[in-house]
Amino acid sequence: MYYILLALLEEQCGVDIMNRVRSISNERVTVGPGTLYALLDRFLESGIIKETRIEGRRKSYIITDNGRELLQREHDRLRQMAREGDKLLGK
Repeated sequence: MYYILLALLEEQCGVDIMNRVRSISNERVTVGPGTLYALLDRFLESGIIKETRIEGRRKSYIITDNGRELLQREHDRLRQMAREGDKLLGK
């Protein structure tokens, strides 16, 4: 979810999202089409993203203001978890 929303800070179609997730994560994370499109449907229903363009079967999406707020909260949560882990690991 996190990497998909990061990818959607810019308008992307499904294939571009999958490629961008791999790029953002330095090839550590791959998202398959089934997972991606299931999440995109959930994000659309929740108002986290919106469709920006439809060209044949190709749909493009971008994050909404509500989605940006959710992404920022998740980013802050992950940073806090990393800081707590750093303390316990002596880093």
